[in-house]
Amino acid sequence: GTVKESGEKHKGSVEIPNLSEENEVDDTEINVSKKKGEGDVLKDLMRTEGTTKVREALRDYLKALKTEFTLGMILPTKAAVGQELAAERTLSGNTVPDCLSPQSLDRVGVKIPTVKILMREIFNSPADELYSIFTTKELVQKFSKCPAVIEAEKGGKLQMFDGCVSGEYAELVPGQRIVLKWRCGNWPDEHYATVALNFKDMAAQTELQLECKGVPVSNEDSTRQCWKKQYFEEIRILLQQSKDNME
Repeated sequence: GTVKESGEKHKGSVEIPNLSEENEVDDTEINVSKKKGEGDVLKDLMRTEGTTKVREALRDYLKALKTEFTLGMILPTKAAVGQELAAERTLSGNTVPDCLSPQSLDRVGVKIPTVKILMREIFNSPADELYSIFTTKELVQKFSKCPAVIEAEKGGKLQMFDGCVSGEYAELVPGQRIVLKWRCGNWPDEHYATVALNFKDMAAQTELQLECKGVPVSNEDSTRQCWKKQYFEEIRILLQQSKDNME
């Protein structure tokens, strides 16, 4: 700063050691120091009126940080924290896994950590037949044992297990690949994973490679179990039933 009367310039610094949204700005410590020499009048001014100006700037700074940080965040859900269903839903005589439970927890607008799930399964079925099980409404309803919405075209809607799984088809290559925008009902509102199903034809068998990106960390195990038990195991049963009927 410059002292008006003499025109002398003096250098110093302001240190803020404990800036945090957990602390009130008025409680934030502000340390003022200056280089050796004259200029104590500036130092005293900074310790009084200067700290007021600094705190005003800090308020604007923290507000701007919060605004920027929350851009594109996951929106809160409507349900209250910890709210649970009063009744337990069942599917095929078994309790519906957590992944398929429509209950939803209140999520504050913050980023959530996600993981990628990779799975490989072998099915005793040609790739075309296995592909059709994921894209034909009647077959989806058979293995899921629930009404379903299956619009197997790019941008087409997907809804299964009484609406506990939903999304849309993003890419379809018959007999080879399906990409889905996919979510479970207990995930934060509007949060979707990207599911890629790749079908590798092996004569009378098919290797199905699943890649599920963007799964909330807290839902990793339940999502894996959802695919294993509610999809893959039930599809195997359906394929075996079809084979038995053929024989």
